[in-house]
Amino acid sequence: MKIRPLADRVVIKTVEAEETTKSGIILTASAKEKPQVAEVVAVGPGGLVDGKNVEMIVKVGDKVLTSKYSGTEVKVDGEECTIVRQSDILAIVE
Repeated sequence: MKIRPLADRVVIKTVEAEETTKSGIILTASAKEKPQVAEVVAVGPGGLVDGKNVEMIVKVGDKVLTSKYSGTEVKVDGEECTIVRQSDILAIVE
């Protein structure tokens, strides 16, 4: 199944957090925070949203930072993805 977001929506997939810290300490699943870095999987066409013209800046494959509790979580073919508005994306990681 393929998701094609509408308007200014973006489908992102979280990037897995590292299992060990820089000092070599192994983290358990409960000690890990929800990662805020995600990879863009699909991008909507933009266009007229709430009376304003929205140009899509992000593209598929970009790594982005998002707000911690933004978006709607969905499961597609067993993989967890999140659908967010482009305005919920804080930055592109280069």
